[in-house]
Amino acid sequence: MAELKYAEVFSKHILDLYDIELKSVKLFGSNLDIQIINGKDIKLPKLKVGGYKDHNRKNMSFNTGSYENDYETKSLDHDRDIEFGIDPMDVDETNQVVSIGNIQKRFESKQAIPELDCYTFSKLYAEAKRVEAHVDNDALTTANILSKFDDDMEALEDAGVPLSRCVMYCTAEVKKLFKNAEGITRVLDASKGNNLDRRVYNLEDLDEVVVVPKERFKTAYNFTDGYAVAESGKQINYMIVDPEAQVSRVKYSYINVFTPGHDSRTADKYIYQNRRFNGTFALDDALKASIRINAETETP
Repeated sequence: MAELKYAEVFSKHILDLYDIELKSVKLFGSNLDIQIINGKDIKLPKLKVGGYKDHNRKNMSFNTGSYENDYETKSLDHDRDIEFGIDPMDVDETNQVVSIGNIQKRFESKQAIPELDCYTFSKLYAEAKRVEAHVDNDALTTANILSKFDDDMEALEDAGVPLSRCVMYCTAEVKKLFKNAEGITRVLDASKGNNLDRRVYNLEDLDEVVVVPKERFKTAYNFTDGYAVAESGKQINYMIVDPEAQVSRVKYSYINVFTPGHDSRTADKYIYQNRRFNGTFALDDALKASIRINAETETP
């Protein structure tokens, strides 16, 4: 029997796929000081500090400040696994179309990566609702898209959120509304190509605008077998968020391939096994002030 350390051999290939195809990838690169502990737990800090007090020049001592430091432990709650038995004859008879590498790539592109987006966006939506962040259900049109965008940006600035750190996730339909919005100013810059210019707020004020396929951008999913939109799932139209206001983590705890004959269940087949933990959690006070969402109205 031989065990192939698949996660080690193909780790760069897997990471490259995620960088290119995962729409929510920036959410996994925030708050890097918060690490996974005990296999699948993360500790979210809850640190509060007091403020200045008037200085007394006649008093040789400083005013005493106060602080509260606590942690909230969360567990990565999306615990998934899959196993494929691959017959060597299938590999041979399909001229390598059915191979471990091809199955891995197909699985990541068509199942694992889309599911991670579905979970992450729907969980972030649920966390936003939980902390009572701004979620509106107004129908978007070319007549109101710019004013709504300006309102959202103004609210984020009033809350002290750096716009240059925020990401807008939106559907292609919403992106089209921006392009055709009433009152928009178009400027042709020969050095940059066609550039969108706004008098109040510019999409370029944000760190990035990411178009998310509609299928991956719903409010709820059923993860019984792969992923599917839940009956209660509604369309998220756009989400403007500071990634530092949340923590998303993914951990591949196990990816291995076993050669034929490793146990009696599979006889002469190769066995590919994959298990993944992931989770998305709000930093409650921060997320409440740092996310703006427009979505379809949920059914009561």
